[in-house]
Amino acid sequence: MRKLFNEQGFWDDLKRGELTSIVLESGTPRPDAKEPPGTVSQMLSYRDSDNKEVARVHQYLRPDGSIGGKGKPDPKRVFLDGVLYRLVKNPQPKPPESTT
Repeated sequence: MRKLFNEQGFWDDLKRGELTSIVLESGTPRPDAKEPPGTVSQMLSYRDSDNKEVARVHQYLRPDGSIGGKGKPDPKRVFLDGVLYRLVKNPQPKPPESTT
C-alpha cells in the first residue's frame, strides 16, 4: 500500500496544495504508540479538486506539528483509476469444507 501511495505522490501533492485533507477521525493514541503527550491520532481523507477521495491515511500529529511514527502518513486506502485498494484487517480464514 505504501509503495502505491508513494508512487502516486499523494503526500507531495497534499504538501503542494494540489490535494486537501479532511479529518475523518481524531483521538488519543494508544499507549503502545509511544508518542509524546498532546499527540493526536488522526484518520484523514485526501481529496482532489473535485472533492473525490484519492487516499485515506492514518497519522500521529504531534504538538509541534510534525508527524509521528516514521514521519510520514500511513496509507490505508488508495483510489486509482476507479479501483479501491485497501488494507484488510484480520481476514477471516474460510472454514474447511465438510467431507461428510
